[in-house]
Order: sequence, then structure tokens, then C-alpha cells
Amino acid sequence: MRFARLISGLGSTLAVGAALSGLLLAPSVLAQTPPVTPVAVTAAPAGSGPGLWVVRDADSTIYLFGTVHVLKPETPWGTARVDQAFASADEYWFEIADLTNQDGVMPLIQAKGVSPDRPLSSLLTAEELADLDAAARTVGATAAQLDPLRPWLASLQLALASIQKAGYVAANGGDQILHARAAATGKPIKGFETAPQQIGFIADMSEPAQLALLRSGLKEFDQADALLGRMVTAWSTGDVDELDVLIGQEMKAESPEMYAVMLTARNQNWADQIQTLLAGSGTAFISVGAGHLAGTDSLQAQLEQRGVRVEQVRD
Repeated sequence: MRFARLISGLGSTLAVGAALSGLLLAPSVLAQTPPVTPVAVTAAPAGSGPGLWVVRDADSTIYLFGTVHVLKPETPWGTARVDQAFASADEYWFEIADLTNQDGVMPLIQAKGVSPDRPLSSLLTAEELADLDAAARTVGATAAQLDPLRPWLASLQLALASIQKAGYVAANGGDQILHARAAATGKPIKGFETAPQQIGFIADMSEPAQLALLRSGLKEFDQADALLGRMVTAWSTGDVDELDVLIGQEMKAESPEMYAVMLTARNQNWADQIQTLLAGSGTAFISVGAGHLAGTDSLQAQLEQRGVRVEQVRD
């Protein structure tokens, strides 16, 4: 599983990056890059802009919008239809309600992310350890320093470093921008999950799935810029089919377990929560990772299986 797809699947955990980076024993790259202030969203490039969907009943309107969790500062993606839908909302929903709340994160990482009795050196071949060391040295660490980490945490640490080196930052991610806008309105902000839950999804995967993630990611450590560039282009121009190919289909082919854990199961849970929202009244704007809104197991598909009609909003 490529690192770029790991971030697309577990993007909101970037909000707890400070806790995670603390386990990278020599986090020089992360430390060298100053905090980035979110930039104003500029107009979308050629194409229809990112996709937007709506669910309605007699007294409820729910918008579904997909984001990319890390973006370069200059990436254009804003559209009038998204602005209008966002402004009309009575409340806002994100994967995580409070992006700064790290309660429960460090104990979980310590319990499930570190295992000195089963180090990476006992799980990887000599060639793989050499690849790990080469990748780690680009961020000021070594394979020996990462050795006590579980494969999922080593993967996430290196993924965070590789995307940051490529110029992608969480502060400019779509969900971060929209969360800041929502907070400025003073309206309620709610979340489908918590940060510990999100970390638990990947930490609880089987060891073979974690190792597959680490091994394939190491092979493509230096390709984050190209891989994320293709995803961002597909997202920002509304190419949902290409997003499915790049995120959903490739994740499913490379790791059916991760696909089930990170996409299908979560979409099912979110669809249940949206049905509860529909039982109430008012307007809600929902922002989740764009990969959740593409493909045959998408959030829209899960809702339609429950008899809920979903329509794409067009200009």
C-alpha cells in the first residue's frame, strides 16, 4: 500500500501529528518546517471542481463533500456551489470534530505502536532493512531508531515525512480549511469518529497487512509528490472515477483488509449516522476524505442501499 494512500485513508490523524512525530526518534524534517498558516481558497482549475452531493427529505438537507487531507498552499479548489452549501448549513460534520484534541492518542500509540520484543529487524529481510534505513536517513533517523516501532507506525511516520518533503501540508488540507471556516461561524461542529478510533483502525490490522503496507511504501518512498499530484488533480477537477482508481481500487487490490477497515466499514458506520441525521431536521454540511465518496462502496452507495436518494450538485 502506497504511503499516499495511507494518508488518504487516515487523513484526519494528521491533526494529531505532534503526538505521532514524537515517536520518530529523530524528527528533523518535521522540526525544520515551520507551521503553515492556511491560505485562502482560490478558484478551482479547469473542470467542474471537487464533487458535491446532497441528500434531502421533507425537513432535512445534508451535503456531502470530499477533501484531500494534505495540499500544497497554491492548490486551487474553491467553487461557488460549495461556498453556498457551506454557508447554508446549521451544523458541520467532519471525520473528527476537534482536530486539536489528542486525548487518548499517546497511550494508544504506546500500547499498540511500540514493541521492542518484536522489532522490525525481526520481521524484515536484510534488503528491506536497508531500504528502511535509506528512507529513515532522508528524515534524519535510522532503521535502528525505528526498530522498536510496529510496522503500521513506522509506515505512518515515514508517510508523514515523505509528503511533507514533497511540499504537502495538513494545514492547507481541505478539511482543515473548512474546519477553520466552520469554527468562525460559531455553529456546532460534530465528528463521526475520534482520533484514537482512527489510529486504532490501522493499529489493529493484522501484522501481515501492516508489513505489506510498510514494504510497498518503502519501494515508493520518493514518489509521494507524483502520486499525490495525480490524486489532487482528479479531486480538484471532479474526476470521481479517477479518484476511485487511484484510492479505492488500488487499495482494494493491494490490501483487501485495509480497504475493508479504512473505507467500507467506516462508510457503513457513517451512513448509519447520516440516517439518524435525516430523522431530524435542518441543514448539515459533511466533509470527509474524498476517497470515501468514490467507487462502489462509497458513502453515497451505502446510503442508496438503505433507500436514501443521493444527488450530485451541479452548477
